[in-house]
Amino acid sequence: RAELRNAVDERKENGKKIPHLAAVLVGGDGGSLTYVNAKVKACDEIGFKSTLIQYESDISEEALLNKVNELNNDPEIDGFIVQLPLPDHIDELKITEAIDPKKDVDGFHPMNLGNMVLSLPGFLPATPAGIMQLLERNNIETSGKNCVIIGRSNIVGTPLSIMLSRNSNPGNCTVTLAHSRTANLPEVVRGADIIIAAIGRPEFVTADMVKEGAVIVDVGTTRVPDASKKRGWALKGDVKFDEVAPKCSYITPVPGGVGPMT
Repeated sequence: RAELRNAVDERKENGKKIPHLAAVLVGGDGGSLTYVNAKVKACDEIGFKSTLIQYESDISEEALLNKVNELNNDPEIDGFIVQLPLPDHIDELKITEAIDPKKDVDGFHPMNLGNMVLSLPGFLPATPAGIMQLLERNNIETSGKNCVIIGRSNIVGTPLSIMLSRNSNPGNCTVTLAHSRTANLPEVVRGADIIIAAIGRPEFVTADMVKEGAVIVDVGTTRVPDASKKRGWALKGDVKFDEVAPKCSYITPVPGGVGPMT
């Protein structure tokens, strides 16, 4: 963030436009709210302008599409996200396809995903791109390593599997994209040098699924009831941290890991 802050300060000094990010949040999903609020806070810290647009979960698909079109055509807004997941009555793909690819900072538009697959310029999906930075900045060796990604979503698992298998650094992994139909999942995960947990199930990965010295990136952020907390809930990752961490060479915590970094 210090690097970004310096870049923003330099833009100011040169009389250039300060980037303006907008975030659209529909409904009250706990994980989404935490994620979007972290983005707004990050914008403030680095000097970006930000606008948070919130709607109740009963907003119509047409109304949301109108807002997307408005943001596409607003010259003040440089990029925006529509936070997923959306309520069941709204077609997520239709909303994603309606976003101008040049403003699609989440990198979910088919044009940006296609550019990613072909290693062409374009916005990359934020969380996978952040995980790549995390691995690179911590000097995690990926070349020739076995990586198991648990969860095949278009937001994290699928794009990250492509990024980590490319001839790059980080990259050159042998990637297994595991999911709900993967047979003998614990055994598959035990063979991994690098584990990316992105399944959205609190404390799903347990110590018996992890080999000694593994690297784990926990993408999960689920609010679970916790009477000991004043707010009544706690954030849990997809990894049972206390029992798994002693076996790892590196592991990201929840909260405080992938979420704020992204």
